[in-house]
Amino acid sequence: MNDKTIATHNGNFHADDVFSVAAFKIICPSFKLIRTRDSELIAKADIVIDVGGEYNPDTNRFDHHQRGGAGERENGIPFSSFGLIWQKYGLEICQGNQDVANAVDAGLVSTIDAIDCGHVEGVAKGISLSNTISMFNPTWQEDSHCDDCFDEAVEFASRVLTRFIASASGGVNAKAIVAKAIENAEDPRVIVLEKYTPWKRTVHTLSEEALYVVYPSQTGEWRIQTVPAELGSFEDRKSLPKAWAGLSGQELQDVTGIEDAMFCHNGLFIAGAESFESTMKMAAIAVKE
Repeated sequence: MNDKTIATHNGNFHADDVFSVAAFKIICPSFKLIRTRDSELIAKADIVIDVGGEYNPDTNRFDHHQRGGAGERENGIPFSSFGLIWQKYGLEICQGNQDVANAVDAGLVSTIDAIDCGHVEGVAKGISLSNTISMFNPTWQEDSHCDDCFDEAVEFASRVLTRFIASASGGVNAKAIVAKAIENAEDPRVIVLEKYTPWKRTVHTLSEEALYVVYPSQTGEWRIQTVPAELGSFEDRKSLPKAWAGLSGQELQDVTGIEDAMFCHNGLFIAGAESFESTMKMAAIAVKE
């Protein structure tokens, strides 16, 4: 797909056209970008984004401003140009992994679509990624050229999109690892991970019995962490023993009888020891209390 001409509108830009161009940078590293509303130039372009009054994925026309729009998701969120492009190229951008493409769509693309189309129901309030992209536009006090600012915004969006894909890929790949750990657990109340892997969503989906997850830290020690009662909740299925709260070093070792116990958070949701064996002893104590 290299050496294509991509056309989008000139003037002020928004997250949908910026992220659309960022998306094409992943699968089409070499292209000519034209920002214009000249209908003749638009007609000659290989790919048209957010301008032109036409949606036709077969001819790479991705506008949504025409009468009637360009369709909507099952949840009612209308498609912006970014969503239309993601429908056609999201799978390719995510290297053929449909689960990753779906995760990026759910977490990033659909939110940008919703804000761009004024579908604010269910969208978190406060400064959004769409707001952040809009801030790249020059203010009335600045002499910056809008096209230069657009290029800066695309570079920023490219980095965000790349990291979003990496994060989604990590989450998808983690599911199988955590599921296997749940299956192999000697005690279904204590799930052991050989390497730290995002676990909360999978544990909640697959195990109603799990109380604690044990895993190695990045610095080589081991951690025991409580399973939240609900995703996003600060309440736990079962907290660590109250007697451990806020203790560290010798004080925690005296209370637990574990010679290399290191710390326990005052909130009783995470604790640690230097060795795996000692962390499992902490888990055994926690389960019994």
